[in-house]
Amino acid sequence: MEPPATRPRSLSFSLIFAFVALSLFASVGRLFFIRPKIVLEYINQPFYFGSRILHQLQALPLPSMRSTLLSMLGLSSAVFQLTTVDQYVATEYPIAKEGLLANIGPSGAKCLGAKASPGVVIASPSTTDPNYVYTWTRDSSLVFKTIIDQFTRGEDSSFRTLIDQFVAAEAQLQETSNPSGTISTGGLGEPKFNIDMSAFTGPWGSFILDGPALRSTAMITYANWLIANSNTTFVTNTLWPIIKLDLDYVSTFWNQSSFDLWEEINSSSFFTTAVQHRALREGITLAQKIGQTSVVSDYATQADNTLCFLQSYWNPSNGYITSNTGGGRSGKDSNSVLASIHTFDSLAGCDAATFQPCSDKALSNLKVYVDSFRSIYSINSGIAANAAVATGRYPEDVYFNGNPWYLSTAAVAEQLYDALIVWKAQGFIQVTSTSLAFFEQLSPSVVAGTYSSSTSTFTTLISAVQTYADGFLAINAKYTPSNGGLSEQYSKTDGTPLSAVDLTWSYASTLTAFAARKGIVPVSWGAKGLEVPTICGTNTGPIVQVTFNVYATTQPGENIFLTGSVDALQNWSPDKALALSSANYPTWSVTVAVPANTNIEYKYIRKSNGKLEWESDPNNAFTSPASGSSVRSDTWR
Repeated sequence: MEPPATRPRSLSFSLIFAFVALSLFASVGRLFFIRPKIVLEYINQPFYFGSRILHQLQALPLPSMRSTLLSMLGLSSAVFQLTTVDQYVATEYPIAKEGLLANIGPSGAKCLGAKASPGVVIASPSTTDPNYVYTWTRDSSLVFKTIIDQFTRGEDSSFRTLIDQFVAAEAQLQETSNPSGTISTGGLGEPKFNIDMSAFTGPWGSFILDGPALRSTAMITYANWLIANSNTTFVTNTLWPIIKLDLDYVSTFWNQSSFDLWEEINSSSFFTTAVQHRALREGITLAQKIGQTSVVSDYATQADNTLCFLQSYWNPSNGYITSNTGGGRSGKDSNSVLASIHTFDSLAGCDAATFQPCSDKALSNLKVYVDSFRSIYSINSGIAANAAVATGRYPEDVYFNGNPWYLSTAAVAEQLYDALIVWKAQGFIQVTSTSLAFFEQLSPSVVAGTYSSSTSTFTTLISAVQTYADGFLAINAKYTPSNGGLSEQYSKTDGTPLSAVDLTWSYASTLTAFAARKGIVPVSWGAKGLEVPTICGTNTGPIVQVTFNVYATTQPGENIFLTGSVDALQNWSPDKALALSSANYPTWSVTVAVPANTNIEYKYIRKSNGKLEWESDPNNAFTSPASGSSVRSDTWR
């Protein structure tokens, strides 16, 4: 089949008039009581033709040509976009749901050959370029949070068995020893496992702190439903031990550096801190419900500390969230948008401390993030500066040459839909100096102020944001193939699907965006009324003793020193480097108390008469044990 851009222009006109005719017939049929079955058939046909029209119109080379065709039909681009997104939601929802379930063992359609264990989510059935037939705690938890939300809302009662299988699978994975350790020595931070639930031992960025938090949030949602339905025993005996392990881990290690959600940068990550804060707050409430009050004080202290630390990611001079504290990138990252939607609590209103979707900080950040992709993707060329565009993970991305992601673009739409839910519920929109730039792009005449629902400005802004949000789903719709399958990415040059096929997270993000567009309000997790402590506390976590031994021959007056990447090793300062003892010369030694379960890099230095010499590259590196002690035995290089 030829690509849409090469099809005859007459096809576009044919499709348009077929769409209009069928729509009119469906409407007239309802009016004059034509048999429902016949009418239903014609009602469904416009959705098919509408999708075809979308591809035809968007294939036209000039925006003016699209506008002319729409004008001929008496349609505005906004009305056409609305119709298009309605059609996309109607057709893609069952496909996305089916695609998500197909990637869950043991009976998912895409899992049969892979033989995934019951309740195990495969990231994608793709086996090469890339191979994603593994299970990630993060992806699995976000996917099952989507499933659990649908189940607890009464949308699909058949999910109960699948959820219980997920609970059993995650309990087993917690017990699986892996490169990060055991269940008691840091293993909960391991992000990736084989789909038979054995440890993955290949090279990977281990020690990632978002998984335990996201898993506990998914299970707490299920636990709250069970309690409301008189099944506290299962919660106390089965769910709480799993949840407590994760929350204890979060409470202990939240302040440690770890790899981000993209598993590329080892630093502090906004997404990680945000979901950790939510998990601890929810854990406190659940613990109180079931009488497990011994953990409440510690969880509350660390929840306050994480909330305080969360504020440090805000970049006030540039109006966006610096998503990672390391890595050398700008920090503009869908990390921050995903954090906002996955910590959405409608009862918190537009609270800026928790970066709620409609908060001035989250909206300012959203504009900066979206704008960073306007000029770097060819498929965004020619789109107005105030219209939706395709977005990716972060502008500096080079993975598969750096492209838009379905889940990133859907997340932008979801944040905007979440904001609309709150504005409509509270009956006003507040525009601050921080969020003014966001609103000005949609309504240039708006000024800072509070606009009640009785004002024309409120109505204008609500309509503009709705159109803007729908635009991002329309972008995804444009680049969704005819079978509805969602890969990980689509090409920045022509929109062709790329990377892993049938990405489970892509399907989950599409379903949650659709739910937000429908106005479905997630259950509150306790974000309302929180106060940020005036002084941020830290939890350095447990300390372990590590002995550093290096074999090095020296000249008289020459000594060996040590420095490295953590405070205990003086943060690479040669002036403050730790002196080693020569008592067992030519082996030099020093024992240092370092943070447990932490990725550490270090080097030795020679010093003599004011001169210093670093040992050669690369840096020495290891992960400290979660408990006990260890010895490093090196030779000077």
